[in-house]
Amino acid sequence: MRPPRGRTWARRGVTPLVRVPGRGGSGRVSVVGMVCYKPGQRARLVYRARVSHGRPGERKGLGWADCRDLLLAAHAQLPGGRLVLVWDRLNIHLQTQMAAFLAAHTSWINVVWLPAYAPDLNPTEGVWSYLKRTTLVHLAARGIDEVHQAVKHGLKRMQYRPELLVGFLTETGLTWEQL
Repeated sequence: MRPPRGRTWARRGVTPLVRVPGRGGSGRVSVVGMVCYKPGQRARLVYRARVSHGRPGERKGLGWADCRDLLLAAHAQLPGGRLVLVWDRLNIHLQTQMAAFLAAHTSWINVVWLPAYAPDLNPTEGVWSYLKRTTLVHLAARGIDEVHQAVKHGLKRMQYRPELLVGFLTETGLTWEQL
């Protein structure tokens, strides 16, 4: 993961330079998340993060089981309600195991599929964009574990800002009637 670009200052005539070690495939941080909205209640952010150090035999990213566990956690945090998933067509969402899980839990899960490429209709894309523009913009981590901690810290701060999470839905232009 290359660090995102940000602005900084330096003395006139001196180009600021920040060295970032570990640039050669030293690991990755994968995050799966969802923003939950329910009329009359505060918006919530539910996520799971996984760090991979690039060691042999270690899983590199998230799989369908991580996505399933996220759905179960959201269902536990939002008791008595149905989940209406507004999903893009990510390969994890389309796997046969995920389809079987969704078919087995139609009593509390509905899926609304977004068009093939429509990140502007996905409120969770706002979460990732905001995280990159705020928490990660000036991060010069020494290792992948620092990136992982920064990502978790940034997402945790967003959880305590429901008005920000509502803003991500507003940004999409979607309304409750459309969902």
